[in-house]
Amino acid sequence: MWQRNETSLAGFILEGLFDDSLTHTFLFSFTMVVFLVAVSGNSLTILLICADPRLHTPMYFLLSQLSLMDLMHVTTTIPKMAANYLSGSKSISFVGCAIQHFLYLSVGGAECVLLALMSYDRYVAICSPLHYTVLMNRKVTLTMAVMSWLGASMNSLVHTMILMHFPFCGPRNIHHFYCEFPAVVKLVCGDITVYEKTVYISSILLLLLPILLVSASYAFILHSVIHMRSAGSKRNAFATCSSHLTVVFLWFGACIFSYMRPRSQRTPLQDKVGAVFYSIITPTLNPLIYTLRNKDVAKAMRRVLCRNSVTQRL
Repeated sequence: MWQRNETSLAGFILEGLFDDSLTHTFLFSFTMVVFLVAVSGNSLTILLICADPRLHTPMYFLLSQLSLMDLMHVTTTIPKMAANYLSGSKSISFVGCAIQHFLYLSVGGAECVLLALMSYDRYVAICSPLHYTVLMNRKVTLTMAVMSWLGASMNSLVHTMILMHFPFCGPRNIHHFYCEFPAVVKLVCGDITVYEKTVYISSILLLLLPILLVSASYAFILHSVIHMRSAGSKRNAFATCSSHLTVVFLWFGACIFSYMRPRSQRTPLQDKVGAVFYSIITPTLNPLIYTLRNKDVAKAMRRVLCRNSVTQRL
């Protein structure tokens, strides 16, 4: 029994994204630039929303939570990949793999729930503007954030504990750049058909239920916009929702591609491409989508910069 436990607790080998070729060195450098953009963009969004009282509204509070999730997503996966590439090592400890699996799954699940709740916020703002302050008060928005984080973390904890409890065999090579579920589960010894079906059902619920809520919210929003008489009101409504819809399509599209395909149709390259998209590219694009098209955030940035310049002169 001790020998079995000791073997099960041995570390893993992460295959990574890049090799030592010149092309891959360039791609690694580009990935690090994208990583820095993602960290800077999401950190700046959080700081602006915290620093500017005019952005202390339900919509921007939820946006700050989205930026925090994106920030955690990139910092959970990319630093370890970069450290292994620069050091020439490909190892990750058993505990490190379990922690990485728990964190990325928690943040990913929380983002699915949060994006759905953000669509409800847009529905209330456009379809029931007179009741917005009542329906979307501080207590409600805090409850939304707690639901996103706590629900996803509990789901991730259960899946991580069950997965890491299974015995692992073979060379323990993970054909990925971090401990993603589909790559880790391939190393499990024995029959895990029932567990895989359970995870598949859980993934469907975690993806399809938020998608249904988003679809229902925007169906009501579209109905309200069609009946608006003012062209300016219609433009404002579409401008308010376009950023969120873009993020929803990017995030859920990548997640569906990564987690709802049958195992027989998966390849390590496809899994890596999907993971790169939702763990690097999407967290980088999200703050750019919201800030570049959002006048309130742009004004908040100017106010903060002006305030700093005045402070420096004094």
